[in-house]
Amino acid sequence: MIFERPNLFISKCLEHGHCRYDGSQIVSPEVKRFMPYVNFIYACPEMDIGLPSPRQAIRKIMNEENQERLVYSMTGEDVTDDMNSYIEKKLEELKTLALDGMILKSRSPSCGFKEVKMYKSHGKTQAISNKSRGFFGGAMIDHFPELMIEDEGRLSNFNIREHFLTNVFTKASYKKVKNTAKMKDLVQFHSHNKYLMMAYNQTQLKTLGKLVANHEKHAIGHVLELYEEHLTLLLKTTPQPKRVVNVIMHLLGYFSKNLSAQEKAYFLDLLEQYSQQRIPVSALMSVLKSWAIRFNNEYLLEQTIFEPYPKELITVSDSGKGRI
Repeated sequence: MIFERPNLFISKCLEHGHCRYDGSQIVSPEVKRFMPYVNFIYACPEMDIGLPSPRQAIRKIMNEENQERLVYSMTGEDVTDDMNSYIEKKLEELKTLALDGMILKSRSPSCGFKEVKMYKSHGKTQAISNKSRGFFGGAMIDHFPELMIEDEGRLSNFNIREHFLTNVFTKASYKKVKNTAKMKDLVQFHSHNKYLMMAYNQTQLKTLGKLVANHEKHAIGHVLELYEEHLTLLLKTTPQPKRVVNVIMHLLGYFSKNLSAQEKAYFLDLLEQYSQQRIPVSALMSVLKSWAIRFNNEYLLEQTIFEPYPKELITVSDSGKGRI
């Protein structure tokens, strides 16, 4: 299967540059594995506002006026205004890049979008909270609600990583449909993604189906705009095992009359193991795809649920960190 390459913004320190406060670069096996299959667009907000590397670390503080500020951790020099000016300009640039997602540095006072430590002041003092957001990361969340945004720490979790990859590769595929602006391409996209979308959100799937039917005879541009809006809502939904099991039973129905009792029993045992979170869904999909090949079911072989992103990116390694 040929996949469109998603455009992903990434914090430069994640495998793209030695720009951290100590002059280092973050090692991320996930980011390394993504490199041959995505287009990375990177930047380091801290260096872009003129901070050197190596440098004194910066931190987020809540000052006496209850204002959030970005300061050097030891000297207290304030760089908030520089960062805010940079963010304003960078946002306009990023809006022109047709991004499909973002990977930001976790817990960074600039790039982090959650679990960022907040302090009362510079100098030796304990954090007063770890529930804040970085200046740049928070702005990305606020201004790009349609994008899947993650950090490298959370991507080490299998379920989060799978959700992220499915989202960005599906959005990249849809972008090609938007560019051709042909109804036949939209119909084909919707058909090929039917069971993948059913596993995510059946309510949104029904809405998308009505848009494709286009009984109101809207112009293709309007249909594509509405379709993208509801596709985004669908892909933001966290897949739940019960919905996935429902889809698997739909797929099994294509073959049930041709399978032996032993084959059915084996598959249903796998399904029970998946329900108990003992095996990944890919184990079931591999069996179902083998049956689609065996019985030459061309419709199912075109379904993206069997391979929503390049198989080379499939790995069951899981740090256990992060939760959807």
